[in-house]
Amino acid sequence: MAPTSTPQTPFGRVLTAMVTPFTADGALDLDGAQRLATHLVDAGNDGLIINGTTGESPTTSDAEKTDLVRAVLEAVGDRAHVVAGVGTNDTHHSLELAKAAEQTGAHGLLVVTPYYNKPPQEGLYRHFKAIADATELPVMLYDIPGRSGVPINTETLVRLAEHPRIVANKDAKGDLGRASWAIARSGLAWYSGDDMLNLPLLSVGAVGFVSVVGHVVTPDLRALVDAFVSGDVQKATEIHQKLLPVYTGMFRTQGVMTTKAVLALQGLPAGPLRAPMVELAPEEIEQLKIDLAAGGVQL
Repeated sequence: MAPTSTPQTPFGRVLTAMVTPFTADGALDLDGAQRLATHLVDAGNDGLIINGTTGESPTTSDAEKTDLVRAVLEAVGDRAHVVAGVGTNDTHHSLELAKAAEQTGAHGLLVVTPYYNKPPQEGLYRHFKAIADATELPVMLYDIPGRSGVPINTETLVRLAEHPRIVANKDAKGDLGRASWAIARSGLAWYSGDDMLNLPLLSVGAVGFVSVVGHVVTPDLRALVDAFVSGDVQKATEIHQKLLPVYTGMFRTQGVMTTKAVLALQGLPAGPLRAPMVELAPEEIEQLKIDLAAGGVQL
């Protein structure tokens, strides 16, 4: 396990939700995944989320998910947290994925809110609890109502925090008021899941980030959180403001699409996207280059 784990920061502070590289014919590129994982950890990531939304998990098979976790563990598992995304909208399937991730050697689990079927809060509670009960791995919840259709309410987060293995929450709710209350009441380690709100969430008690733009600006994210933790809020604010064009550019459309475009421009492993995702149009790539240049990113 990476040495950056503490009760306050169970997965470290800076994690990137890694894309899944594919070969030109659309197959899983395990060598590319290892090279990309190594690049990201060398850049300063404490951990990587594998098989998340940015990893195109809806379009990878269970076997591919296991192979990908195994490959990344081989590449960087001795110096970074490798957290496997195992959440689906089927509790039984999620349990199977969680057990497979544990058997493969993952260091933790990311479990997104069940999407599309919109369960009530009691259903969310039972879903997350069942997954946490299924393995010995620490669990990071993933609250993203814009994709899932339902939020994890504060009361539910407080209940879930009583479970000894539910230790963190990735917050992509976009509501600083609700985040403030949930952090104060639950005691969960809070990770920003919305890059534009990385600094604001730190200000209300978050401990770090699960980032998409970490593919491009991990050193800046590391400097931002280090400055904030050391009390240099002015420096943290300056970095935040510098990165605003990057945050904007990377999310003009789906983050996995822009990320793979940037990685290709940088000569890093990425490959094509699986349908229904599509490559950026030429004009979108040109806009992305402008946005990144405005944030100091050299391509």
